[in-house]
Amino acid sequence: MTSIPGVGSSSSASASGIKGNDLSSVDLDQFLGLLITELQNQDPLNPMDNAQMLTQISQIREIGSTNKLTETLTTLSIGQELSMASNMIGKRVSALDTDSESVEGVVDRVSVQTDSEDPSIRKVSVHIGDSIVDIKNIREIVDSAG
Repeated sequence: MTSIPGVGSSSSASASGIKGNDLSSVDLDQFLGLLITELQNQDPLNPMDNAQMLTQISQIREIGSTNKLTETLTTLSIGQELSMASNMIGKRVSALDTDSESVEGVVDRVSVQTDSEDPSIRKVSVHIGDSIVDIKNIREIVDSAG
């Protein structure tokens, strides 16, 4: 992205809440705020040319597409984990529970917990009696019929 110097005592990046030179973590709202600030503070005698504007618009679209892809992959991942966990019901597993204690037993149910601060973050867990085990902490699965 081209750099447009700030007007006055604050640069356009700091006006949008972006600190330093780390623009890799800029979300779409911050990027749009930055673009609007650049447009408001540009030199009227030397405005941004069309090529720069098109470049920034394409970057906005790229950020939007990347965000949508991330959401889709997260949803797909949760679906896959839920499918794997539901296939474990009735099977004997060896795992670590939420207190990092070793647990063995038969999976009797599956649950999905949503993060209280970020509802897009979900965790799939299996229940072995009174113990709750994150699906990522399962070490061994044994078919109980065998």
